[in-house]
This record gives sequence, C-alpha cells and structure tokens, in this order.
Amino acid sequence: MTTAGRDRGPDDDATPPTVETAAPETDTRQDDADVFDGDDLDEGEDDDFGDDEDFAAAVPVPAAPPLDGPTRAGFVALIGAPNAGKSTLINQLVGAKVSIVSHKVQTTRAIMRGIVMHGAAQVIFVDTPGIFTPKRRLDRAMVDTAWGGASDADVVALLIDAKRGVSEDVEPILARLADVRLPKVLVLNKIDTVKRDSLLALAADINARVAFDATFMVSALNGSGVHDLTRHLAEKLPEGPWLYPEDQISDLPMRMLAAEITREKVFLRLHDELPYASTVETEQWKDLKDGAVRIEQTLFVERESQRKIVLGKGGQTIRAISMAAREELQELLERPVHLFLYVKVRENWADDPERYREMGLEYPRKG
Repeated sequence: MTTAGRDRGPDDDATPPTVETAAPETDTRQDDADVFDGDDLDEGEDDDFGDDEDFAAAVPVPAAPPLDGPTRAGFVALIGAPNAGKSTLINQLVGAKVSIVSHKVQTTRAIMRGIVMHGAAQVIFVDTPGIFTPKRRLDRAMVDTAWGGASDADVVALLIDAKRGVSEDVEPILARLADVRLPKVLVLNKIDTVKRDSLLALAADINARVAFDATFMVSALNGSGVHDLTRHLAEKLPEGPWLYPEDQISDLPMRMLAAEITREKVFLRLHDELPYASTVETEQWKDLKDGAVRIEQTLFVERESQRKIVLGKGGQTIRAISMAAREELQELLERPVHLFLYVKVRENWADDPERYREMGLEYPRKG
C-alpha cells in the first residue's frame, strides 16, 4: 500500500411575482403551477444560503506539468456512500463548479463527468450517485447508475469520509468492490477532522479488506492532497488521444447544469423540510438579442403540501431560491439571466420514465 497525504424579464421590484395555474394534462392529472422570477429579496431578508457549497482551494496547488510525453485519457469513477464528499472533490479537482453540493445525502442522482488536464493526460472524473440500500425505484436507478459508472471506468476511486470510517453504508461497498477487477484507489476525505494515528489505522483496516493500488488522504474542501491524487491517476491512464476539447471541464449540457444548480438551491434552502420527491427540469432556454438568456424551469413535487413548503409564506422561499439560482447562473454564463421558476404538483413523478430520461438515469422496470 502506498500512502500520499497532504426573472422574470428585466427586473421590476415593484411588481410581485406572478402565479399561474396550469391546465389539466391529457392524462387527467391536475398540475398546479406557480412561477416566480429571480426578484431580489426584501432588504434585510436572510437568503439562508451558506458558504458550504464553496469549493475554492485554500491550499496552494502546484502548477500543472508541461504537455510532454504521450497523450493519455481515461475515466476515473468516484464511488462512495452518500455524503462522502464526491461532488465537492470533483469541483476541487476541476477547479470550477460542475457538480452540485449539499449536506443532504443522495444529492447527486445521475452521472456527471468533470474533466481535468494534467500535463499530457486528460483525466475524466465520473461523479456517481452515492451508493446505499435502495428502497424506491429512483433509489435503485441511482445505485445501478453508480455501479455502472464504476464498471465502465479505467480506474475506480473509493471515497470514504475519514471521520465516519467504515460505516454500515461503506461495508457493502467494500464487499462488492473486492470483486471489481479494475485498478482501485482509496481516498480518505475530510482528513482535517481526524488525528493522524486514526487515519493510518483506518487506511490499514480498509486495505486489509480490499487490495487498493494506492491510498490518498485529502481534504476535498480545502484542496489538501488533491494534486497528488490527480498526478497518480494521470499516470495510470492508458495512452491515447484526448476524448474532449482541452478547455472543456464537464460533459453536462448547460440546460441540465442549470437545472442542477436550481435543485441545489432548493436543497440548501429547505434543508430537511422537503423530501427527495422533487426534481427540476429546464423546459426552455432562449438566447435574447440583448445578449441575455431566458430560462424557464419546472420544479416538480408529488403533493400539494410539498408545493406549499417550496412556495413559503408569501412566496418568500421560492423567491429566494430563484434569486440564488439566477445569481449563480449569471456568474457561470457571464451574461444576464432571466429565470422563470414554475412549481408543479405531479403525483408519482418518480415512476415516470420520462423524468428518468431527463435525469440521465435508466428506468428500472420493477418498482
């Protein structure tokens, strides 16, 4: 074992958000819809969005090596239990936000790829959903997607929260990973929360269960140890041409990334109030003549009671979500964004194959 450490249209604050009710769909189900733009919050109102999603490195990162030697390219699947920090690590590796982050477990639903250039190597990190015991159809789709991403990769990296150690969620992952015939790397995350002796004991315990090629200790939040991990993985990839343009950092379509950003704001704002029975889809994306973009999104929930939670008193909650999403989208796109966010009740959307296609998931036939 080797161990490495280290808007609506133009803003008009005088006009309240509009509320629309959608007509019944052809399947006779009624969809109640509310649309809110990205109005600014009232002065002094708390937007309730913390800095937990920040991913800027606090640790100096060495310059990338020169582009010499043969080109390499390949896929590294990041797998682990929910909330191990996979999305935070992806963002840290890429150096930009390409995957949403939340303290809520099971935030990532579909496979997303973050692309990192390291010298002549193109490392394509695959952010997979957290692996857990599935209870619903959506759960099973997410877990199947995670293991599918692992089997299709060139290298599998298991990320474990060092503070939690080998929890009941990690045990079955280790058991199944022992049979995966691919190069495997162990990554212990959140090392700044655990003493060194405990880290070394945890690494030894896990390596006794599964034969890992290397073990790395990192902090996905501040970047410690991330450069060493990238360098090792870059050296392990097969020789071959790059699979993406040199300046591309993600394979996620912008429409889907915009929906993911809004979904992240829903999670961050509502915390434990809203169940996971919600999703966001970008319905329309229109480039305007003045250089701005008009984005229309729908937030689906399963019950009227959930819709009321999303709306909040006087529409304050949905207005804050819309504003936060719009601000991040404007920063990402580097142009004005007019965001219209609809809230619709659609019972059993999690059993609709079309919703799975929108999320990039395979639809499990058995409930």
